Amino acid sequence: MSGVSREVPSVPSPLELAASDPKDELDPELLALPDPPRRERTWTVAVLAVAATMALAMVFALRRDVAYALSSGVAAPVDLRTGGDAAFAPLENRLVHGEAMVGAAGGIRYERPFVDDTFRTLPVAGRSDVWVDVRVPAGQENGRWEPSRTFTGRLVRFGAAGPRHRGLATAIERATGQAVPPGAWLLVDGEEPASARWTILLAATFLGFAAWNLASIARIVRKVK
Repeated sequence: MSGVSREVPSVPSPLELAASDPKDELDPELLALPDPPRRERTWTVAVLAVAATMALAMVFALRRDVAYALSSGVAAPVDLRTGGDAAFAPLENRLVHGEAMVGAAGGIRYERPFVDDTFRTLPVAGRSDVWVDVRVPAGQENGRWEPSRTFTGRLVRFGAAGPRHRGLATAIERATGQAVPPGAWLLVDGEEPASARWTILLAATFLGFAAWNLASIARIVRKVK
C-alpha cells in the first residue's frame, strides 16, 4: 500500500549482543581482588639474578683449572734452577718436569681437611721467585724427611694457583716474614691434568645453576597473553 511506511526493526550487531550478555559483565569479586604482588616478584627476580651472577663468576674463576684439566698429560721439560719468565711463560698452566734443590728452611708446612698427608711449599735453592709445592705422605713427616729433587706437576703463578692454593703467598709471608715476589712461580708437584678433572664437573654445575636461574627470570618477566 502506497503512503504507508513501516519501520524495520534494527538487528543488533554481534558486538552489541556480546556486550549485553550478562556472562561478559565484570565480576565484582574479581575486581575486589588485590593487585598482583609486584614487589615480591621484583625481589624474586633480583635474588635469581644475583644467584646467576655469582654462579657465572665461579665459572669464570674456574676457567684456568678447567683448561688445565683438558690440557695434554705429557710433561714439558723446564729448568727450575736458572729459568726465568721468558722460559716459564709459554709453559704456564701446563704439566712440566724439572729438577732442582729446594730449601726446606725457607718454606712452610700446612695441612688440608680430610687429608692425612701434609704439604710443604719450598723455594728453589738460591731463588725467591720459584717455589715447589710437595705432598708428604702420612707417617713420613719427621726430622729425617728430605724433599725430592725431581718434580712433575702444574706450573702456575702464585696469583693463579687454583682454589686449593689461593692465599698461599700470604701464608708464606706471615710464617717466614718474607714476601713472595710479585709474579713468582709455583710448581705443584704431583698435580696432573687428570687429577684436576673434578673442576670440569664443578664448573658445569655452576653453569647449569646459572642457566636455571636465568630461565626462571625469563618465565617470571614474560607477559602472559
